Formats: sequence, structure tokens, C-alpha cells
Amino acid sequence: MALIAVGSCMFTALGLEPVFGARVDPTRIAAQIVTGVGFLGAGSILRQGEYVRGLTTAASIWVVASLGMAVGFGYFWIAIFTAAVVLLTLVAIRPIESRFFKGRRNRRLSDPHSDEPG
Repeated sequence: MALIAVGSCMFTALGLEPVFGARVDPTRIAAQIVTGVGFLGAGSILRQGEYVRGLTTAASIWVVASLGMAVGFGYFWIAIFTAAVVLLTLVAIRPIESRFFKGRRNRRLSDPHSDEPG
């Protein structure tokens, strides 16, 4: 995920460089980063029967890209604050998930077409 942040930061910073002239609009570059990273995140979401996996991963990919864009635009304190909030949220959600959704991580889905019991 660090590569996503670094790539987003580089694209954003390059959009701010005066070498490219007034033809480069950094907001258009940012919009394309959001679109491309959304596509990457969508690829990490998997549906297995009635269960959907990878939503937290997809959201994390998207947030990491936004952190890279914030750093690229020079908003370091906003990026640090957001990273701290996201990390605290992910750490705080884990015990809540374990308590209310017991056995969810190791639950094996049975396939009616499979020869294996389970």
C-alpha cells in the first residue's frame, strides 16, 4: 500500500510543477488518481456466496491514495492526522468484529457441488 501512496504523491507533485506550464491541472490528475485507485480497490473485493470480503482492504487502498495526494499537495498535517485516525479505527474495529462476529474469519463455506464434506 505504500507504493499506492508514493505513486499518488508523485503524480500530484508532478501536476504542481511549473516546468509543465499552465496546461497541467492538478485537480484533473487527482481525479484520475481517484478513478484508477477505485478500480484497484474494486479488484480486491470478492464475493463468496452470501459473504463479501475485501471491503476494508478496498477502503484502505483508497485512503492510502488520498494520503499520498495530501502529501503531494503539501498538506502534511492533514495526512498525518488522517493516517492516525484510520489506524486507530482499524485497530479499534478488530476486537468489536471479533466479539460480534465470532467464527467469521475461519468459517468455511460449503459448496453443494463439491465432493468434500463441509
